[in-house]
Order: sequence, then structure tokens, then C-alpha cells
Amino acid sequence: MVDQLDGVAAFVQVVEAGSFTLAAERLHLTRSAVGKAVARLETRLGVRLLHRTTRSQTLTEAGQAFYVRCSRAIAELDVAQAELDSGHTEPRGRLRVSVPLAFGHLCAAPVLFDLARKHPRLQIDISFTDRTVDLIEEGIDLAVRIGTLHDSASLAARRLGVQHMCIGAAPSYLARHGKPVDIDQFEGHAGIFHSRCGVLSPWRVREPDGSERELPVRPQLSLDDVQAIAGAGVAGLGLVKLPSWLLERYIATGELVLVRGHCGSQPLPIHAVWPATPYLPLKTRHAIDALVAEIAGMQLA
Repeated sequence: MVDQLDGVAAFVQVVEAGSFTLAAERLHLTRSAVGKAVARLETRLGVRLLHRTTRSQTLTEAGQAFYVRCSRAIAELDVAQAELDSGHTEPRGRLRVSVPLAFGHLCAAPVLFDLARKHPRLQIDISFTDRTVDLIEEGIDLAVRIGTLHDSASLAARRLGVQHMCIGAAPSYLARHGKPVDIDQFEGHAGIFHSRCGVLSPWRVREPDGSERELPVRPQLSLDDVQAIAGAGVAGLGLVKLPSWLLERYIATGELVLVRGHCGSQPLPIHAVWPATPYLPLKTRHAIDALVAEIAGMQLA
């Protein structure tokens, strides 16, 4: 039986990852070891499972049929392991988590660090990126996402909170230029704008009647990182528009002052997202519960 299973996991990972290199990363093996495992499997079966080129590999007809059955078997093993896992009270094993850059560093990572301290048998692998990762394709157990989620039958989600945008400024800037209150008073003020690929995100505010207006703020600087924008604001270079969870940290230290709260259109939801499975692994459930408990209590609104 052990011989029959040799190379199966490596083969399935190569198919699902799309490359030997990515499969090796997921399995914590070298590319050479994965390649040899698949080669031994083909030799034992007496058939070629993959057509290989220098840049890609595709399934043969026999490989496609074998993959379907192997992937089903591995899914059943995952369910069996989850059932056994439910009998444990201590989370264990490797947990791969993807979090947004700034929110991940300041809000999510500290929660996961505390989880790692409490559960030494849990190995947490955190990836910081603003890219929307494919959880299933990239082998991610859990992700934190800010913004509207797209419906997906393959994913499950739990709401952590909401993100509002607020405007702040350094006390030194307000001492020189005054604190704008009405929308028209923003005319002539310098702003530190967020840019993506050279395109500036306009500053909009919602009026009491539900309509939106663009603030007449002059772009002084444009940056593609919210923490850099906060730094420019602390330096007194202009007004900054930041997520509430980031601005409130600087307000607490006195480095920035709240100028206007709840700007923008609608607040953005923050979710924990994970691949939908019949049984949620204990390690994932503990991480989700920790994020809900801690982040829901933060001043996000």
C-alpha cells in the first residue's frame, strides 16, 4: 500500500499547481524531488501521466483519468483527517494565511502571532500581498480580504468588520493652513493621494441627502502605499485620506488629527475567507475565531 501511494501526492500537486516548481513549494520539497517522485510513479504504473516540455506540462489521457480518481481519494483523506482532527483540542500542523499588506502587518499579523505563541504545535505561514490570491490553486488555508466578495461555491467567508475612510492631518499642517470643516473649505488644501499605476483616487464625501461630492483638494503628493501616505501626513505635507483602522493609530499618538470621518461611498467589508470543505480543520477554525474576536473589537468604524 505504501508503494502504491508513493508519488501520488506529488503528482496531484503538480497538476493542481500547474508546475513542478510551485508543487515543490507547497510540499516543502525540491523541484528535483518532486520530479523524481512523479517519474517513479509513472515507472511503477507503466504509463506516462504528463507530457513535459521545458516550460509546461500537460496531462496525458491516462494521466487525466488517474488524476480524477487520485484527487477524489485525497479529498476523502482530507475529510477523514478533519474528522479525527475534531477530536483534538490543540490545533496543529501548517496553516498558510494570506493577508493584505498594511492591514495584515498592523491588524491581522499580531493576532496570528499571539495564536502561534499559544499553540506551539501550529506552524503559521503568512504571506503579505494586496493581490487577490487563488486560495485553492495556491494552497492557501485562510485569507483576509477587504472589499466586496465575489460569489463562489468553492469558498466560505466570515465577516470581521468594516473599513471606513477618514481624513486627517498633522497638527503642524492644521496650524499653518487651518482645519477645513465645510466641503468648500477644502479648496486650496494640499492632499496626499493614493495612486495606482499613476491614476489618482479622487476624494469623495457623502452628503446628508445621500449624494456624493468630490473634495476640491490639490494633489501635493501621490503614493501607492497607505503607510507611506500616513508618513507624509505626519510630516505635515498635507491632508491624508486613510482607512479608519490606520488613522486611529496616529490619532492615538497625537501625530495626526481627525479632520473628517466616514468619507467615501460605502464602507468596505472585511472578511476571513477559506476554501469551503465539509469539515473545517481545527487549525483554521482557531485562526478564524481569533481574528473575529480581536479585529471585531478594533476601531474600524
